[in-house]
Amino acid sequence: MTPFDRFVMVDWSGGNDTGPTPRKDAIWIGEAGAEPRYMRNRALAEEALSDRIERSLTAGERLMIGFDFPFGYPAGFAGALTGRSDPFAVWGWLTERIEDSPKANNRFDVAGGINRALGNGRGPFWANGLSRDIDGLPRRKDSYLNPFPEKRCSETLCKGAFTCWQLAGAGAVGSQVLMGLPVLERLRRRFAGHVAVWPFEPLERPVAFVEIWPGLINPAVRAATGPNDIRDAVQVALLAEGLSALDPARLLAMLSIDAPEEGWILGLGFEQELMPPVTLQPPPLRNDCFALPAGVDWTPVDAALDLLRKGLHPVTGRETVPLMQAAGRVLAEDVAARRANPPTANTAVDGYGFASAAIGAGPQSLPLVPGRAAAGVPFGGTVPPGHALRVLTGAALPPGVDTVVLDEDVRVGDGRIAFHGPLKPGANTRKAGEDVAKGDIALKQGRVLTPADLALAAATGYGDLPVRERLRVAVISTGDELADPGSFASDAQIFDANRPMLLSMIARFGFEPVDMGRVPDNRDTLRATLDAASGRAHVILTSGGASAGDEDHVSALLHEAGAMQEWRIALKPGRPLALGLWQDTPVFGLPGNPVAALVCTLIFARPAMSLLAGAGWTEPQGFTVPAAFSKSKKPGRREYLRARIRDGRAEVFKSEGSGRISGLSWAEGLVELPDAAAKISPGDPVRYIPYASFGL
Repeated sequence: MTPFDRFVMVDWSGGNDTGPTPRKDAIWIGEAGAEPRYMRNRALAEEALSDRIERSLTAGERLMIGFDFPFGYPAGFAGALTGRSDPFAVWGWLTERIEDSPKANNRFDVAGGINRALGNGRGPFWANGLSRDIDGLPRRKDSYLNPFPEKRCSETLCKGAFTCWQLAGAGAVGSQVLMGLPVLERLRRRFAGHVAVWPFEPLERPVAFVEIWPGLINPAVRAATGPNDIRDAVQVALLAEGLSALDPARLLAMLSIDAPEEGWILGLGFEQELMPPVTLQPPPLRNDCFALPAGVDWTPVDAALDLLRKGLHPVTGRETVPLMQAAGRVLAEDVAARRANPPTANTAVDGYGFASAAIGAGPQSLPLVPGRAAAGVPFGGTVPPGHALRVLTGAALPPGVDTVVLDEDVRVGDGRIAFHGPLKPGANTRKAGEDVAKGDIALKQGRVLTPADLALAAATGYGDLPVRERLRVAVISTGDELADPGSFASDAQIFDANRPMLLSMIARFGFEPVDMGRVPDNRDTLRATLDAASGRAHVILTSGGASAGDEDHVSALLHEAGAMQEWRIALKPGRPLALGLWQDTPVFGLPGNPVAALVCTLIFARPAMSLLAGAGWTEPQGFTVPAAFSKSKKPGRREYLRARIRDGRAEVFKSEGSGRISGLSWAEGLVELPDAAAKISPGDPVRYIPYASFGL
């Protein structure tokens, strides 16, 4: 039974508790569409896996869980240890003998006991990792004698795979097996009848345990692991993503393996098919994503927007969040209904239900069946033909009922009801799935989730949702002339109005603002601030320093980085707009004037950030309204006037001066005037874009 709905991969550990700080050589759980989870010990991991299985069973989804240790030993070991060539006999044998706690376990003693019983104290296990000696367990391989094959068949085909007999030292997996199999056995017993273990059992149950080896996708892991990443976390996340993206037919081919005693590594022989789709983050933006075509100087607004739309792509990763925390987040993938809404046919009103075939036109009288059906309390029997049952709004229709008559249209007495027909078959009922059928796409990828979307997701079976990581936007103000709001400012200084404005705009857009502070006109300080911002954010907004003057260090540094385009936008206000990349992070160099900074943010940065966040390119909704002003506009530049609606007409601010910040507060939106010449008189139609259309 394939495909699976969810894929969870586990990097296991045979050691002790690793503490609260995420680290390598620990337990990591990776799930497709979610951030990897660190587990400091096996007890917590077992609890987390139990909870994950419970949630999948409740949701009615099929779950594959992969573990990076062998499920079986080389041929002959199971029979020698238990008398049966059955890997589950080994699982049970170890479960009865392994003692485990977060700080200590007896794996080396158990291995020594096996060696004494099966190999005269000289095998098959080796590498005692304790300071004390253990009878029968050699510390080195030179005093080792193994009565069984050194590796399983699958391991002989895997370059770099280690033997399961080695218990300690670099690359050893033997301890993982001894400490992992009892956990699998306990989970298997706890969810008896719901778990199948591959390749020992047919995958006809909702949960499958499979054996994995992340070494199969090493090239992809190396490419995706950054200097500050933990490789164990990256590899389970990548493998989960790779299996999730795999064509179901190819996954079925991977699972078509016969290895009843030793087990097998999922994906062995299919490595190239696993690697192409595995990626946690989108690729970096190209250095020419902001480049203008040759010969272009002044850039019309529409052309600039088109270049941005074509040059950018989503840069946020994916994670899974609880439904209650998903409002305002960008959906990372299409969400198909796990159950129909409504799940069963039910009544839309309080009344009496019966089979429509039992009535006709004119006065009707039907005997009542004892009992009733209520929402969440179904009627346990069948309503015979020619009989009626009391039903309440939302109650599932029992067998024998397809039509409901309203309370208000019924007289009740002596165990019967009377009403006038005819009634249309199906009257006052809802069909199963009439809103959303199971398997239908309920919500599309890229949607910014609304409260109503959460209601739909909940109704169709979701308790959590795959979303894009929230876009982080860093804001930097530049210039010696700036002072922090509320601080002392000399007569030669102005207060920094842009930073509080831009940070609050970003939050209103639904993104995560990152305040990088105010930077003086010092190139080294600005370079360090840009370095820090690129490490903390997906996109950077600067204000000031974006043109070509001596103190315009933003433009200068972007030029030095080799990824700078200074667009002279045919726009008023806000002509200069610096666009570039700093360590693969997009930078929007906004004008320092607050009015121009706001307009450029709304017109250019807002739709670009939506695309970077994974929500697609957004166009603000404008409305044609009569003007309440007069204006004669020259050709060549598009203009945006601060405006508001009063008495159904668009008023504009008394001054077009770009230094008049009070006009931003006075306004409730923008009037957009076209690139061509225009003469506006009161009553003429103009395009008004409310701030709300941008998300403010």
